[in-house]
Amino acid sequence: MTRQTPQTVGIDFGTTNTVVAVTGADGHALVLRFDAPTGELTAFRSTLSFQVEPAVGAEPPRRLVEAGPWAIDAYVEEALETRFIQSFKTFAASAAFTETVIDNRRYAFEDLLAAFLLRLRLHGGEAMADLPARVIVGRPVTFAGGAPDEQLALKRYEAAFARLGFTDIRYAYEPVGAAFFFARTLKTDANVLVADFGGGTSDFSIIRFEQSDQGLRSKALAQSGVGVAGDAFDYRIIDHLVSPELGKGGQYHTFGKTLPIPQRYYAAFARWDQLALLRASKDMRDIRALARTATEPEKLDRLIEILDDNHGYALYQSVSALKMALSHDDEATFRFKAGSVLIETPVKRSQFEHWIAPELAAIEVAVDEAIEKSGLATEQIDRVFLTGGTSFVPAVRNIFYKRFGTDRIETGGEFESIASGLALIGRESDLDVWSQSG
Repeated sequence: MTRQTPQTVGIDFGTTNTVVAVTGADGHALVLRFDAPTGELTAFRSTLSFQVEPAVGAEPPRRLVEAGPWAIDAYVEEALETRFIQSFKTFAASAAFTETVIDNRRYAFEDLLAAFLLRLRLHGGEAMADLPARVIVGRPVTFAGGAPDEQLALKRYEAAFARLGFTDIRYAYEPVGAAFFFARTLKTDANVLVADFGGGTSDFSIIRFEQSDQGLRSKALAQSGVGVAGDAFDYRIIDHLVSPELGKGGQYHTFGKTLPIPQRYYAAFARWDQLALLRASKDMRDIRALARTATEPEKLDRLIEILDDNHGYALYQSVSALKMALSHDDEATFRFKAGSVLIETPVKRSQFEHWIAPELAAIEVAVDEAIEKSGLATEQIDRVFLTGGTSFVPAVRNIFYKRFGTDRIETGGEFESIASGLALIGRESDLDVWSQSG
């Protein structure tokens, strides 16, 4: 009797987006699509929203939980009445993060992740109605944070995924998932460097792949990672293009003195969801007062309008559009229009690359670290596979072109390769080669 390989779910739970793939009876990986309000998508935003509906009659108040683009819509429509959470993956390995309180209820990290996964499953429809026992979950090479506790993170993951009914929960490094997706196309033995660029981290793995009678075999040679990627690039754009138009670097008059406008008001732009918190804080009253005595009051007025009318998400959409345009063109126009606020500026790719130079340097160091740990010379790296949205940035690709030349570079499936690879790993006869159990 031929043993049937169980169906597997592969989940690439990312800082910014989450992608899900399942293996079908034909052995191929199918990436799930979600019918979102803005259209069909495969990258499900890693966000949560919590709202409380007022009590009606004898009925108690209802807690409404949403995830992905539905959570974003809830937040954009009712920012001050919505508790919005994004990038919560960055707390997975933090012992300092024990819980957060939402509407008088305590949520540990595993509670947040489980709530997110349950909504994702609901929006997945029939494709996620009957889940198999096995899930392969992607994990970063190095979890985010100053002193990440890897075992704590995996324990939290385990608790959350078990709530969906999975009984066989395994973990694979995210770049290993991407490597498996890519390695199926290899015809010969090869040393492969996989560079995975997410929203919060950039991870690198070097793996030796060999063909054998039992199929594809692998050996991990080295891994490294750094906590900078696409989100840091976005903030550089905000800091150089937008914040100066909203008063950063300006001055105000008080008691016969001219003083600089406090920089802390602009730190919230590192994450757009934090802007609503600024709007509801004491700082907002200070900003309104500063606008009356600022040397350029029109700039503070723009800041106030963006905060009052909750234009943070629209602002970051403009930032993403610029970043995408500069991946194709040497010059593009940044354009942000919301209410009466219009910020329109031409930007050269060379300017953008100058802004993100510190992040590029950190990525280069991590790449060199992986190569050094592997014990291989640069010329012994046969193939380089780039994946993740930030891999589209030309300055990022140039890091690899300079080291390895263009002939050894491969791309493709930038947003789906990890989830697909994770799902395909679940069909391997020797799972311990590719993954680990909790």
